[in-house]
Formats: sequence, C-alpha cells, structure tokens
Amino acid sequence: MRIDKYLWSVRYYKTRSIASEACKKGHITVNGQVAKPSREVFPTDKVTLRKDQIVYKLDVLDIPVNRVGAKLVAIYCKDVTPQEAFEHLELLKLSKDHYRAKGTGRPTKKDRRDIDGYLEEDGGEDVE
Repeated sequence: MRIDKYLWSVRYYKTRSIASEACKKGHITVNGQVAKPSREVFPTDKVTLRKDQIVYKLDVLDIPVNRVGAKLVAIYCKDVTPQEAFEHLELLKLSKDHYRAKGTGRPTKKDRRDIDGYLEEDGGEDVE
C-alpha cells in the first residue's frame, strides 16, 4: 500500500491529499529514507512523520484494506513516539500564553511602552 494511503487509513491525516503533501515536503520517512507519496509500505517498516511540531514514530504491524475506525488503529500500527515529544509541545503552548491570554485584544499603552523599552535595550536603535 502507498505510504500516503496508509497514513490516511490509520488516521494520522484527515485526507489523503494532506498526507501526500506531507510526503512531498519531506515530513515523512520510511526506514530512515525520505518517502515519496507512492512509496510502498510493508509490515515491520518504521515510519517517522512530523505533524504539529511532534515527530511521531510508528511501527507498521499490518496493512489495512481501507480506512479503519479509530478503535482499530492499534491493530495496524504501533505508536512508539517518546512521551517527551508531547511534553515539549505542552511547554511550547504554555510559553506562548504566559503573558497575555489569547483573544484579549490589542496591547495597552503600558504594554506598548514595555515593548518599546525592550526594543531600545536590545538593538540600541530608536524604533518608531
């Protein structure tokens, strides 16, 4: 089975075209080699894919006939992604929201002065 069709059928990508686009961008490797969308995948292959800033590592156990339900995915692939990858993503999310809550609007006058002060200290140039 083609790698793009396999990743779509085990529900790592919502559509097959998104899976093939990820292959074309080089986000998917099979056994350490960058895979084209038409690359055949077999049981015992090791698939690595990068999606949403997480590097997933999969072991192919079996090839499905067509797209499978979410409860049946474990029959066809084993996710061996280290837990640290998911923890790193959580830290990235928390670091973005440390200052302002999302959707709180434009910076206040005090926020703007703080930003200008930071830029002046950093580059030594007057930013307007």
